[in-house]
Amino acid sequence: MTVTYTARVANARFGGFYKLLLLWRGSIYKLLYKEFLVFFLMYLALSITYRFLLNENQKRSFERVSLYCNNYANLIPVSFVLGFYVTLVVNRWWNQYLCMPMPDRVMCAINATVHGSDERARMYRRTLMRYCSLSGLLILRSVSTAAFKRFPTIDHVVEAGFMTRFERKKFENLRSSYNKYWVPCVWFCSLAAQARNEGRIRDDHAYKMLIEELNAFRGNCGMLFHYDWISVPLVYTQVVTIAVYSYFLTCLIGRQFLDPAQGYPGHDLDLYVPVFTLLQFFFYAGWLKVGEQLINPFGEDDDDFETNFLIDRNFQVSMLAVDEMYDDVPVLVKDRYWNDSEPRPPYTAATLFQKYLPSFQGSTFDMALAKEDMQFQQLSDIEELNEETLSSQFPLLSRLLQGVGASPLASSAALSAAFIPPGSRSSLIKRSTNNVSGSYNSLYQENPQDLPLPEPLAQADEEQPSTPMFYTESQTFFAPSKEAVPSLVDCIQTSQDGETTA
Repeated sequence: MTVTYTARVANARFGGFYKLLLLWRGSIYKLLYKEFLVFFLMYLALSITYRFLLNENQKRSFERVSLYCNNYANLIPVSFVLGFYVTLVVNRWWNQYLCMPMPDRVMCAINATVHGSDERARMYRRTLMRYCSLSGLLILRSVSTAAFKRFPTIDHVVEAGFMTRFERKKFENLRSSYNKYWVPCVWFCSLAAQARNEGRIRDDHAYKMLIEELNAFRGNCGMLFHYDWISVPLVYTQVVTIAVYSYFLTCLIGRQFLDPAQGYPGHDLDLYVPVFTLLQFFFYAGWLKVGEQLINPFGEDDDDFETNFLIDRNFQVSMLAVDEMYDDVPVLVKDRYWNDSEPRPPYTAATLFQKYLPSFQGSTFDMALAKEDMQFQQLSDIEELNEETLSSQFPLLSRLLQGVGASPLASSAALSAAFIPPGSRSSLIKRSTNNVSGSYNSLYQENPQDLPLPEPLAQADEEQPSTPMFYTESQTFFAPSKEAVPSLVDCIQTSQDGETTA
């Protein structure tokens, strides 16, 4: 039976786990005490032999062997292989439990889809549920020793009421050399189709939902069969077992306390009981025992799955749900908090303090900011094309462009088109800090062609009309010609509500 101790550790407190160390059933002491005693007796026998039965020459030889074993024992990767092995086994153990065939979803689907209060409708519901339980029983007796001991033959299954004699005859007449746990699922599908033709299942959507729930149940049965068939690779289990036991066989010799008079490094004390070696054996061998117990949870160990309990529970609950509870609904009444907009269930005296605890509002609920940091900033105060920001956007690229070509005037027009001079007409496209709506209209109060060009741009236009340029303190940019400037302004359109879009 599963050892449950969750109630003992419901609250974390000082010494909360100490009580668990005194439990015997399901404990590591019960699993390991025989191996622990064998290891200690073997160590004690070697120690007595070394101290009292060997002569001086034999002692020196034993000491050299002991030092050799102690030096090379750590080459065995016990922690590495054992850690990965136990992690794999524990994950596999929990996944097997998640695949246990529980009929709860199927019984709710049968109750909701197979309608009728007459005897035939009741027979449909009970038979469908019995087929589902029969499939789960057949797979459990195939993988669990406890379930097989309870139902060793098909006659016991028939005698228990999971199968009729006529169904047993059809089951045995089906010629197949493979496990036939899936046969009741096929019967289930055929019987559900018959109920659909008779109108017991009212529409195809309900029939589809019922078959999907059965397939999920059958899938869990199939996964249990595959978990029982495909074990953890034997070579992995053998490697872990050999690594652990060979390591401690080496420790039997290498961890002996040698004569301190010989002056061997690390052998200054002469104790009779190797405390830390025994603790190491307890931990590593106990870790191996965990994997040994969980690798097949369908046995009869203390922490194995209670398959017989699950068989009883599933059969009783499922039959109760599809038969006696069908169409048995309590009277529809107003609940206790019908007129309360904020219903609050009552508290007992032991839990009254929880009523006054504040509810969680979010991790930033109590965050504080300075008053000046909480002031909204107007978007009109932000200049979109700041000249200083634009001139320093590409400092490295600007320095490289100074040396392109024989002279600044020899650069191509395509390269000059990638840059916009700070003093061009496009720099006028920005919001005024005083009047936002007025700034939009001010862009179009005069003809863009009549606007004066910046001084560097005008000088460049006189010297080289085709490729004008302007200068800054550290950079030289090529500006578009006068004919190209109005095209930038023409791309700006003003909507009726005063917003400017490019």
